[in-house]
Amino acid sequence: MATWCRASVEGTLLDVVVQPKASREGLGPVQGERLKVRVHAPPADNEANEAVIALVAKRVGVPRSAVTIASGRTGRRKTLLVRSLTPPVVLERLGEDAVG
Repeated sequence: MATWCRASVEGTLLDVVVQPKASREGLGPVQGERLKVRVHAPPADNEANEAVIALVAKRVGVPRSAVTIASGRTGRRKTLLVRSLTPPVVLERLGEDAVG
């Protein structure tokens, strides 16, 4: 199991590192102990956080309301909570992005 994807009482925790203002949006590769998330949005006015939530929710097939920032709201290193999915399901849905 990937160290950046682990079980929680409420679902799955994902440790990510965010690259705001990226030229292309996407997930992966894994950098160290975190999954890289690239978004077009700038970090100002919570735009990058909203873009990260939207991108992850879309990729794992859950509503945006099922993904929240558990920690790291103001930094590039964040932990996301994906409610109601187990780590194996999240990893399967992320596919090759989940491979380091």
